[in-house]
Formats: sequence, C-alpha cells, structure tokens
Amino acid sequence: MSSIFCGELAGTAALIYIGNGVVANMLLKNTKGNNTGLLAIAAAWAFAVTIGIFISTYFGSPGAHLNPMVTVAECLKSGDWSNFTTFVGAQILGAMLGQFLVWLHYKPHFDVTEDPGSIKASFCTDPAIKTTPFNLISEAFASAFAIVALGSFSSVPHGLGPFLVGILVWAVGLGLGGTTGYAINPARDLGPRIMHAILPIKNKGGNDWGYAWIPVLGPCLGAAIGVFILSLK
Repeated sequence: MSSIFCGELAGTAALIYIGNGVVANMLLKNTKGNNTGLLAIAAAWAFAVTIGIFISTYFGSPGAHLNPMVTVAECLKSGDWSNFTTFVGAQILGAMLGQFLVWLHYKPHFDVTEDPGSIKASFCTDPAIKTTPFNLISEAFASAFAIVALGSFSSVPHGLGPFLVGILVWAVGLGLGGTTGYAINPARDLGPRIMHAILPIKNKGGNDWGYAWIPVLGPCLGAAIGVFILSLK
C-alpha cells in the first residue's frame, strides 16, 4: 500500500470524523452540543481540515489533498494524472471510514433521533433550496474561490499552510455555505452518503441520490475554473 494512499485515507478519515462529528453533535437528539449553530460547524470543519492535513502528511502524503477537488486542480496544473486514482480512491475510502467512526461514536444518539433529515445531515450535504442550476453554481463558485485562494498560499512559509487552509474553509463555510452546506469536496459528500445507504441506521430516510452528483461535479468544475483563473497571472 503506497504512502500516498495511507496518508490520504488517514487524513480524510480524520477530516470527516471531526467535521461530521460536530454536525452530529449539533443535530442529533440529547447530545451536549445540540443546536450550537453554524458558527460551531464552520469552526469545527476548519479545525478538521488543519488537523487532517497534519495527519495526512505524517502518514505519508506530503500533498495532503484530502479532497478530489484539490487532486483535480493539481492534475490539471501539472498534466500528470498518474496518481489520480490513488488519491481519490483513498479519499473516498477515508471519508467512509471517518463516517463509520462518527456513526459508532454517536450511535445511541442516532438511535433516539426520529427526524430522518437530521440523521442524513450528519452524513452528507443537502441544499437549503433545491434548485439544480443554482446548487451547482454554488458548489462550483465556492470551489473555484477555494482553489484560487489555495494557489495564493503557495509562497507562504513552510508549516503555515495547514492553518491558512483551515481559515479558508472557515471563511467559505460562513460566507458561502448557506446555500448547499458547502461540500466543496466530492469525497466528503459521496463517502458519507454511501455509508448512510449501507449502515443499519434507525429512522433513516432516503439517500437523495438525485442530488448526489452536484457535490461531486460542482467542486470538479470549480477546480477547473480556479486553475484557469490562476493561469491568467
């Protein structure tokens, strides 16, 4: 098993364990963090990304993408797609593993939560208003912004990058996340959505596969747009 695969799997699992962990803490019944709000969710995802990057690097992935959007952008910039399946496969499996840990961690609370919407929201994203073109635009534009911002971090001192990425995710969550829940990461949505489908979750509803392509395609389109904008410099 390659070091890149191990690093991406471990880092993405950590990302989802903390990120969706705080969503579960806020939405599930009888938790200590019930109804803590968007600010807490955005902050936790920011911390989760920063910690995930450090874990990914430690376990062998110096790029620490944790996100197929980032992998697509890097492949478009370099023209080298040889490691694409390794990165993306590890990210999706890592997201599934991280979500399994969230489910196990909060299982008693999943069991007593009766609202299927709250249960699914602890796994994957869902738009506030379901309008396909604008949902896709929201994901693509937020992702393009993220790629441009990441590109601007290329000259920062070594070691500062993970913290800046965390700040970026926090900003995107607060400023752009109100429409679709800011997946901006195909693995973050697809992996947990698969786990929602296969885990024996009491009171769960449907998986909304009809929407699932938007948080996959939107960030990939955003990656291409972001790379194009960066190339204009």
